[in-house]
Amino acid sequence: MSKLLFLSLRTGDIGPDVAHAEYHDVLRATGLDEVDVELRIIDSAAAELGPLDPVSGIIVGGCSLNVTNPERSPWHLRIDDILSTAISSGKPVFFVCFGISWLVDHLGGTVGHTHPEPSGPTTVEVVAEDVLAGPSGTFTALTGHTENPVSVPESLTVVATGPDGLVQMVRYTDRVWATQFHAEMDADAMRARMDFFHDYGYFPADEYARIVADLPNHDVSRANALLRTFARLCLDGQFT
Repeated sequence: MSKLLFLSLRTGDIGPDVAHAEYHDVLRATGLDEVDVELRIIDSAAAELGPLDPVSGIIVGGCSLNVTNPERSPWHLRIDDILSTAISSGKPVFFVCFGISWLVDHLGGTVGHTHPEPSGPTTVEVVAEDVLAGPSGTFTALTGHTENPVSVPESLTVVATGPDGLVQMVRYTDRVWATQFHAEMDADAMRARMDFFHDYGYFPADEYARIVADLPNHDVSRANALLRTFARLCLDGQFT
């Protein structure tokens, strides 16, 4: 039976809890059940990607690493290898947050800290017609990041932008996408992620209560729909 693969890039004491939380965020956003989506956690330099033959598509979750780190740990280097294998496998891939910086860097673009966004809502404007994002329009998504693409290589199509020209979504070939925002998140998911990473610099600590109280006021259904459409196309065999 065809299924999706969710790759969680989490390690450390909170790694398993974060991995399972974001896995269930993906299930909610896509409307799928556990039988439809396999979870694999890349938690160390010894982690293996595993077989891709039974997989119809890959969703890659966020990560607390930065591609702008001056040195890369063995775990970071292992993630580089696994993600490189994923995008060269021919399988459709959907990257969330960290993955947009990774993809831009991997393909020869540059990543910096010019447009960080604190945890909370952001604006996304579709600027190129796309099978996942549609032809045009503006919508709200949830985000939180400290680094971002600065220059995008010619091999990538910019699908959506945001405040001050921030690159919000890119496409590579006809089957690899990456979003700066968290397409899998709703208000509850964002609050849980903020609780996990309270001290990681994604938001001012004294703003926590205000941000959390405001989250339910934002409709992120179109952001979630990107992931749902990706999952449907994969499971329907549209990328074969």
